[in-house]
Amino acid sequence: MATGIELQAAQVTGTRQPLLEVKDLKVEFHTHDGVVQAVKGINLDVCEGETIAIVGESGSGKSQTMMGIMGLLASNGKITGSAAYKGTMLVNAKRSTLNKIRGSKISMIFQEPMTSLDPLYKIGFQLAEVIAYHNGGSIKSARAQVLELLTMVGIPEPERRIDSFPHELSGGQRQRVMIAMALANKPDILIADEPTTALDVTVQAAILELLLSLQQRFGMAIILITHDLAVVRHFAERVVVMNSGQVVETGTIEEIFERPKTAYTKMLLDSEPSGRKEPPPPSAPILMDARNIIVDYGIRKRSFPGGFNRIFRAVDDVSLQLRQGQTIGIVGESGSGKSTIARALARLTRSSGQIVFKGQDISRLDKKSLLPVRKDLQLVFQDPYGSLSPRLTVGEIIGEGLKIHDPSLTKEARHARVGTALREVGLDETMINRYPHEFSGGQRQRIAIARAIIIKPSVVILDEPTSALDRTVQRQVIDLLRLIQSEHNLSYIFISHDLAVIRAMADYVVVMQDGRIVEQNNTEIIFSNPREEYTKTLIGSALCMNTTPSIN
Repeated sequence: MATGIELQAAQVTGTRQPLLEVKDLKVEFHTHDGVVQAVKGINLDVCEGETIAIVGESGSGKSQTMMGIMGLLASNGKITGSAAYKGTMLVNAKRSTLNKIRGSKISMIFQEPMTSLDPLYKIGFQLAEVIAYHNGGSIKSARAQVLELLTMVGIPEPERRIDSFPHELSGGQRQRVMIAMALANKPDILIADEPTTALDVTVQAAILELLLSLQQRFGMAIILITHDLAVVRHFAERVVVMNSGQVVETGTIEEIFERPKTAYTKMLLDSEPSGRKEPPPPSAPILMDARNIIVDYGIRKRSFPGGFNRIFRAVDDVSLQLRQGQTIGIVGESGSGKSTIARALARLTRSSGQIVFKGQDISRLDKKSLLPVRKDLQLVFQDPYGSLSPRLTVGEIIGEGLKIHDPSLTKEARHARVGTALREVGLDETMINRYPHEFSGGQRQRIAIARAIIIKPSVVILDEPTSALDRTVQRQVIDLLRLIQSEHNLSYIFISHDLAVIRAMADYVVVMQDGRIVEQNNTEIIFSNPREEYTKTLIGSALCMNTTPSIN
């Protein structure tokens, strides 16, 4: 199914004047460990109305290039070289000069809208503030323009939503608000820094289509910063590939994807998740049998202090069976109940129904009785940095479970087990005394996996474990999980909105919508011959890097 993105992207035609000219730009940070060179002298031009993508792994310098140009570096950052917008120098310009351009002529959409929007103020106020700052007038007088912006970016019921706080909106709606804020003053250049990374495939496609339609409407240039090459192929005209702070290759979409020149670009293109998981034999024992699981949440309004005045059903009568050696992939949009069912199966949230784990009904066990079950049923969460204590060393984090579940181990034996676990996930034993902040995102996810497998569980529930990772790191983690599964005969419940990852990891797929299972079957059947319209929409919305976009 065409998303519409392919049909709207425009080729570079004719001669266009550069809006932004970057020459020999360098960015460095002064740290306790010395000077870190984040950007090492890059050159870049951005022309009127074009869409340029800057790609590369984490740490390649993509975001720091744009942050430096916008004058938004951290206090320990230093920028040299030149970046000129229509002849106006931006590097080390006065704040008053930058303020006239930022948000007015050059706007930026950040990766995580929840942290970019102020949680204390309603979205209408935040939008009006941007308009009033650049155009004059009062915040109150900007209300009509705010409503027009919310309508333009597709926010439903703008008259009602204008008075909503950020936490009252979905992830896709918050991203639309950020787009509205960036476009409030009709900029010449829009910088979109990973604008779709954490979004579901259907929301991702809708956001990209919205950006393209707005680009055509206003004639602005778009600089897309991303590690998702599928998005790049369907969205951009020209690509800049960065590695270790340097531009290693530039070219049109066709040149980069069909005729890459450098080994690094080829490596990026080859990093799409691949391979297929063979299902376990039908005789494989059932480890988990969940029947008729229901999860309800009470919703309390401020005007009703006496208790809950509405019940929200997050999971509605869900049943599934997990066999030894099997990987069940759970997919669906945000709010479909994916993570809630995972927490219910792990007994981390209250539910009704029955959960039989290795022949034992664990549905009503108290905290003490659940302790031996915890050893056999482990979780790996989406954000490894948030789930790893910053105050503990890697050795302490990984070995913590052994203290609880195998207290008879000596300190030396525990240390040896931690070293073995580190080696199993591809990390060096010498890292045992480092802290989480000293590792990359991919390394932290390996640490989280090591913490889960060190106590030798039978089942591991993985909730979006690769969504925040670059494709190259993502592939490494997927290969690692496959290897560990094979060596230990583990069973996985794998939750993700990334269908390419699900197809590579799972042998059975459960599709959820509004808390219910709408379809489930073997992976190949789900992807090649989906039965339900919702499943077809999900699969059709997923951008594939290996398909050639049809560009007008």
